[in-house]
Amino acid sequence: MGKTFSEKVLSAKSGKDVRAGDIVTVSPDYILSHDNSAAIIKKFRMFGVERVSRPEKIVIVLDHVTPASSEKYAQNHKEIREFVKEQGLSHFFDINNGICHQVFCEQGFALPGKLIVGSDSHTTSYGSLGVFSAGIGRTEAASVWATNEIWLRVPETIKIELSGKLKPGVSAKDVILKIIGDNGADRANYKAVEFIGPAAQEFSISSRFVLCNMAAEMGAKNGYFPADKTVEEYLSSITGEKIEPVCSDEDASFESVLSYDLSLIGPQVACPHTVDNVKPVSEVEGLAFDQGLIGTCTNGRLEDLKEAASILKGKKIAPSVRVIVVPASRQEYLKALREGVMETLIEAGCVVLNPGCGPCLGAHQGVLAPGERALSTANRNFRGRMGSRDSEIYLASPATVAASAVGGKLCDPRKYL
Repeated sequence: MGKTFSEKVLSAKSGKDVRAGDIVTVSPDYILSHDNSAAIIKKFRMFGVERVSRPEKIVIVLDHVTPASSEKYAQNHKEIREFVKEQGLSHFFDINNGICHQVFCEQGFALPGKLIVGSDSHTTSYGSLGVFSAGIGRTEAASVWATNEIWLRVPETIKIELSGKLKPGVSAKDVILKIIGDNGADRANYKAVEFIGPAAQEFSISSRFVLCNMAAEMGAKNGYFPADKTVEEYLSSITGEKIEPVCSDEDASFESVLSYDLSLIGPQVACPHTVDNVKPVSEVEGLAFDQGLIGTCTNGRLEDLKEAASILKGKKIAPSVRVIVVPASRQEYLKALREGVMETLIEAGCVVLNPGCGPCLGAHQGVLAPGERALSTANRNFRGRMGSRDSEIYLASPATVAASAVGGKLCDPRKYL
């Protein structure tokens, strides 16, 4: 019997012939962390180890509370910068770069067949480039810094076959919300999710990023698209390394197979307070909201910003709402500036923030007050995620947020096409 992508990668990294359910000890190719590096440093010190094992494997990106919003966060950033110098870490990206997941890919760390772990649950995003990437805890991260090893359980794999074509006004965000709504936020707990099929091959890298990013909201250990020509073309401009794709065998054993015809999917929205509380936009149309958020690591690339701008061009957002735009990275911000996308968004009345986690994290930018309601392109809508526990977060696509902002009420974006 053949092997799945995850079985192949973890077999290669462990030097053993492993199958789903086996426990392996592996050395990751890279380990990512962000502002939480300050907490990881403290745990690392507790081990009594003076030097990190493999400094060239450590990637740190400051993105969660940037620039620092208080003395506490400033102190954390200072400690991280000092640790970077002390340990001679060359892969450090300060506050002017953007969100860790986007920056990680832009810098060429995410290559097909690599094994990457990160102290952030949305490390699953790199599966968009054919990577086995998984989130881990802070103590685990400190341990990897010290030992260059981590144990993992080889996950079973859920295959999601995508066919058909998206209709105008419907995007990858609607697809993943539909999948999570149908199957639940725990359907893929510690499992791998493979996105495959003729429609999957048609998705851009940005769209693949959305699905893999939110695979974490299904509980997935890792989510991925098989690396193909689209991945090769994307990476050709970033790295000169030879790409060696790893794909599941046709006769591999899958835990289950889910099939979706994209032509049957319309705009979706995840209602409070769980990501799997998903409904068609038509069922909640007319709902008033106070704040719109377009961007984040889920939907903050040029493709997403252009989608929103195409609807907002020549229009004004309703006076009853405010709309915040957060590019995923400095590179994506510059692309949007050069193409006039940011000008369109600003003229419509949007407030553009520096690339970072900002409002999605709810720590210092765009915080919601009690009783307020947000319509967001981010990946989570848990109670208190964006500020007050007495606020509400609805998740939708950039097109849905932009269209809804015009009237100040949730609406189907296809009305503006």
